Amino acid sequence: MQLKLSADEVAFRDEMRTFFTTKIPAEIRERAANGELKYPDDIVTTMQILDDAGLCVPNWPTEWGGQDWTPIQHHIWREELALASVPDPLPFNSAMVGPVIAEFGSQAQKERFLPPTANCGIWWCQGFSEPEAGSDLASLKTRAVRDGDEWVVNGQKTWTTLGQYADWIFALVRTNPDAPKRQQGISFLLIEMNTPGIEVRPIQLIDGGYEVNEVFFNDVRVPADQLVGEENAGWSYAKFLLGNERTGVARVGNTKVALSRAKKLAAETKTATGTLLDDPLFAARLAELENELLALELTQLRVVASSADGKPNPASSLLKLRGSELQQAATEILADIAGPESLAVAPPDPDAANGSADIAAPSWAQRTVPTYLNYRKVSIYSGSSEVQRQIIDKAVLGL
Repeated sequence: MQLKLSADEVAFRDEMRTFFTTKIPAEIRERAANGELKYPDDIVTTMQILDDAGLCVPNWPTEWGGQDWTPIQHHIWREELALASVPDPLPFNSAMVGPVIAEFGSQAQKERFLPPTANCGIWWCQGFSEPEAGSDLASLKTRAVRDGDEWVVNGQKTWTTLGQYADWIFALVRTNPDAPKRQQGISFLLIEMNTPGIEVRPIQLIDGGYEVNEVFFNDVRVPADQLVGEENAGWSYAKFLLGNERTGVARVGNTKVALSRAKKLAAETKTATGTLLDDPLFAARLAELENELLALELTQLRVVASSADGKPNPASSLLKLRGSELQQAATEILADIAGPESLAVAPPDPDAANGSADIAAPSWAQRTVPTYLNYRKVSIYSGSSEVQRQIIDKAVLGL
């Protein structure tokens, strides 16, 4: 097959590249590259700029801000976004609830929610996982009981990413506990986060951050017209959503940026015989990662080209599996370049107001280990590596 971009595709790539590097503020892109985004402001600003240009939600239907692009153009858009260090559009908005509302929501819901979802006028979070329903999502227990023109919701969600900033949550709730199968009796509900009875509690992660939360529902009353689609059909909508979530999940562009940075930093890191990049073992390790990333990129292009009919390609599980491994390998090599400075801890300083002295290690080095630890998640979300291997086993290899 032909993997070289056509002249029109090259022109499209150049158009995207120029827009991303000139219209998105340089300070936002610099913060994104350094892992120092200001939440929620940087995401909101970026999405508004992209949405004004029709470049925020190209995967949506055209009447709601999408683009009539080829799969290759969608691929180019995503890669150039990453290469320019432009913050991704909030995935809960652009890749999850937006497409669900566009496909299954009422006309009133589309008009009410889709425009502010596209420009981040609403910040959404995802209410799927529960303490006993993570990978086995069908066992969720959060209940919604109909009471006149409202649903009354009780239960708990966990691992709710960026829920501390959210205006709304889209939640899977059990509306028929007596359904013959666990996948049945589940509905898809839109809930405003300032509704009485909702409590958000942050969870501190191993990297020291507060990226995720617990969300508790105690007799939360939700207007009945905020149910998406049909009652008890939420499992089908969730499968549709998860298919959209896996779009571009290999994140080849992001890993390219990380490896490019690793090469630059290695060339600046002095050793007894020159620089770290001069070390043959390190150079071979970096070259191997670059070659594996190139192979993944070519595989991604093949999958994209073969998905032109709009049907999902089970080979995308290969992209998810290998993409996760290479993202983690990139964070590991950056931590190794930082060396002991990646574990810098401020010594006690009785004269300092906060009880500690400034850390001498550069900020990029200090971030490497927290980032390494945070990226352990990528082999779990959007379908764990074990699940991807099962899909490859059955749907790709036919074993």
